[in-house]
Amino acid sequence: MRWPVILLLMLVVALQYPLWLGRGGWLRVWEIDNDMQKQHAHNQRLEQRNARLDAEVIDLKSGTDAIEERARYDLGLVRPGEIFVQVPQSPELPKETATVTRGGEKEK
Repeated sequence: MRWPVILLLMLVVALQYPLWLGRGGWLRVWEIDNDMQKQHAHNQRLEQRNARLDAEVIDLKSGTDAIEERARYDLGLVRPGEIFVQVPQSPELPKETATVTRGGEKEK
């Protein structure tokens, strides 16, 4: 009576192995599903980038505003008669600054 139960248990384990750990098993399906979700997210980012580039190409082909903007910012060009003024940013002051007292001595 004991041998048939052990034999059936071994048969069930033998049948379950390919289902969970085999080539087309559940673990492999979960792994492929995870890879597919990552690829889908990557594809969406690329589609957004392509849409931005496509809009930029259309803008460059249809009008001069985008070309002028690119020329100004990328190449530093100005129109005839314009004056280009560049204001330098002030350097940051050091955290510890010395102050001069009336006696000419430096004080922190």
